[in-house]
Amino acid sequence: MQQLNKDILKLAIPSILASITVPLVGMVDIAVAGHLGDGNAAPIIGGISIGTMLFDLLYWNFGFLRVGTGGMTAQAYGAGNTRECGRILARGVGFALLIALGILLIQWPFAKAAFLVVECSDTVRDLALQYFFIRIWAAPATLSLFAFKGWFIGMQDTVSSMTTDLIVNIANIFFSIFLTLGIPGTGFDGIGFAGIALGTLLAQYSGLAYAVVRVATKYSTVVKGVGIAESLRGGELRKFMTLNRDLFIRSVCFIVIYVGYTTISARFGDMLLATGSIMMKLLLLFSYFTDGFAYAGEALTGKFIGMQDRTMTLRTTKYVFAWSMAISILFIFIYFFAGVPILRIMTSDEAVIESCRQFFVWLLPMPVIGCAAFTWDGIYAGATAARQMRDCNSAAVVAFFAVWIVGSLFHPGAYDAASMHILLGAYFAHLLARSVWLTVTFRDAILTRPFSRDTAA
Repeated sequence: MQQLNKDILKLAIPSILASITVPLVGMVDIAVAGHLGDGNAAPIIGGISIGTMLFDLLYWNFGFLRVGTGGMTAQAYGAGNTRECGRILARGVGFALLIALGILLIQWPFAKAAFLVVECSDTVRDLALQYFFIRIWAAPATLSLFAFKGWFIGMQDTVSSMTTDLIVNIANIFFSIFLTLGIPGTGFDGIGFAGIALGTLLAQYSGLAYAVVRVATKYSTVVKGVGIAESLRGGELRKFMTLNRDLFIRSVCFIVIYVGYTTISARFGDMLLATGSIMMKLLLLFSYFTDGFAYAGEALTGKFIGMQDRTMTLRTTKYVFAWSMAISILFIFIYFFAGVPILRIMTSDEAVIESCRQFFVWLLPMPVIGCAAFTWDGIYAGATAARQMRDCNSAAVVAFFAVWIVGSLFHPGAYDAASMHILLGAYFAHLLARSVWLTVTFRDAILTRPFSRDTAA
């Protein structure tokens, strides 16, 4: 259907344009860190990696603020219930601010507790803590933006979501470079490593300011008169809490895998920790393009379920997957021909570059293995099929650690290149588990349950 393809592209392209800047932010952070340290960049890159991991420990647990808000909004939009759309936004932002307050209150014990289990050098730990205690003050903006972004996607408005992301990411790049390295000839030489974290903080609040203004101007009739107190009453609140309970467990599973990857690689020493961090950035580069179609799938699946149109829900799934697979095939060629040039953008440390090159074999299968997992996430989010997403990621945790433990049994007592290959294999195993699980449960979770009399409401 030509119109459906147009709708998919209309939703996906803005998300892709915004997503292009997401890996650039991570690359710029690493690139800025990689050019500090007078030729010994590995500890500084490791500090960024561990510091970022600390925030992932916090923020990924609350990814339901985006996923749950987006899916519920899309279904309310499809059903024509604009009043509920406004209540969902108020509900999401209200919860985001409450959670952010809690995070600010526990920042010190959390950071100290984290390093009881994260093994790294003293230099990496000190840099990571410096990064953490600056960036933590962006928590209210970061978590609120989760809710705003999900809401925009649910409202079929990926342009507003794109613009918010662009403001955050471009501001992050500018502030991080300016505050860290300064501007030649101006007399400002930057504040060094701390500028990376401060740049991120300023960027988050810049994006939040835009999102608030955007809702107030474009969606004034939707949110007019809707209060947080109203949004926290009635059956929809219970549905919101049940949905997000399962999505919270799903997020914890993501955290367990990511923290497992980072903490295990931290045991390999500063060089392999830096290598593992850069490889993860490269491995996920293609996903930011696939995510554009996943967001389109989320918005359209939720809308058609809200309209109770099973035929268009199935057709959306097929078309979104066709576009995502085309992107994955394209990235196989990009990784093959441009992997090393991309790597050189991220660091000028030749030792780190040479360390990464020996693991490039993992780049080629990544788009194919990861495509289904990332695309299914969008489809299931639109259907608010949180229980299936929870169970899928629980299985992914088992797959990740099973491969790592079994691999370690055949290569005991050493943390070397072979161990890094085993760790990357474990990461791929978790993606495969997600893809298979969600494929098997698709018909029941997406095409049957949302259209039954008991679950259609």
